Amino acid sequence: MRWVTVVAANDPTARLGAVVGELHRLLRRTAAGRANRVALPEAQVELLLLVRGEPGISGREAARRLGIAPNTISTLVRDLADAGLLDRERDPADRRVVRLRPTPAALTRMADHEGHRRALLADALATLDPADRTAALDAVPALAALLAALRSRP
Repeated sequence: MRWVTVVAANDPTARLGAVVGELHRLLRRTAAGRANRVALPEAQVELLLLVRGEPGISGREAARRLGIAPNTISTLVRDLADAGLLDRERDPADRRVVRLRPTPAALTRMADHEGHRRALLADALATLDPADRTAALDAVPALAALLAALRSRP
């Protein structure tokens, strides 16, 4: 975490980005370690999260929503299907369209990961000074609004 302070010491906006990014990476790695699993590549996680939220989404729409090339989505889908985490099915109305759904194994793995992440956060929050803990939790609505603002940008 020291590099976050050094890199963005004089720019609160850059510091926010650095801290949020490092927090995400640390939670991801640590939660995967607690689950005795290797963390999935970030692109695979993003696709699984999208498909979990919108089961039946087409491969083409997933590529558009994630801002990645169709051949990249094909590779991600193949790798996740080979790992037993994603089901592919042809759309009966248009056999050229592939519909994506998370497998029960994917849903279990994602819930397990989220449980580990929640426990890590709870443990870390418990070590904070009560005022810092309150400030961190009170910041969640503002961070959610920031996320929504970023998502709404082209």
